[in-house]
Amino acid sequence: MSLLTQFSEELEVLVARAAPAVASIGHARGAGSATIIAPDGYLLTNAHVVEGQKTVRVRFADGARTTGKVIGRDPATDLAVLRVDASGLTSLTLRERPEVRVGHVVVAIGCPLGLERSVSIGVISAMGRAFPLSEGRTFDGFLQTDAAINPGNSGGPLVDTEGRVVGINTSIAAYAQGIGFAIPAKTAAWVVSVLIRRGRIERPRLGIEAYGVELTPNLSAEFGALRAVRVVRVGPDGPAHKGGIRGDDLVLAANGSPVSDIDDIQRAMVFAEGAPINLDVVRDHARRSHVVSPDRHAA
Repeated sequence: MSLLTQFSEELEVLVARAAPAVASIGHARGAGSATIIAPDGYLLTNAHVVEGQKTVRVRFADGARTTGKVIGRDPATDLAVLRVDASGLTSLTLRERPEVRVGHVVVAIGCPLGLERSVSIGVISAMGRAFPLSEGRTFDGFLQTDAAINPGNSGGPLVDTEGRVVGINTSIAAYAQGIGFAIPAKTAAWVVSVLIRRGRIERPRLGIEAYGVELTPNLSAEFGALRAVRVVRVGPDGPAHKGGIRGDDLVLAANGSPVSDIDDIQRAMVFAEGAPINLDVVRDHARRSHVVSPDRHAA
């Protein structure tokens, strides 16, 4: 058997296993896709797909139809959670760790232009991309892929060769070909957990402008990290300034967990539930720790 034939057969098995966990959703103002993430009726989609809706129509791979309730939206990550009255659903696992790498093969599944459970294949083209979301926000941790993503794919899964969700397909670059974006599974996992518990996410304010960067080989070897968050500007008298954070600092970890983009820091603040957080930073080639008390009144 040739390697190409083997790859084709394994891809067929992968799609057969993953496609039943993808549903189409619709309402009077639009349509999209959803990823079933729990057998007891939790689905993940994009916030822009269900904007302004309390319920949506859901159609499963076997043709069954039901109504899904929107139990939470997070415009900052363009994610939303639906709940349907069902059990025993085929679901997919969110791949939180290890992170995917540029060049990894991925498969996008969704309902582009209403064509249910369409499949396209590609690779991870880049990580940590900044791209505007539909509600005037910018997310700086996107996965970029050349797998074909079209209107209607929004909310469907981007899966790896083991059938685990590495991202939720979200957006495309207008007037381009082969440039699609997905919210990473590591982001989706924590956002889902908070939305299920609380219905919304309140984000404390740190008072910085920052973005994720890849470390140079020397810094990576010295501090044991591949990526960090570079602080561009620190607001005067803000929480970060009071905690000793300065412009050009490299943030390596928040509350002991490595960070690769600003979303990782936001996750640490949300999970801290108002308590101060500890930031490990590199300044002047020295590692130091700073305790910062985020502004709890920010959304």
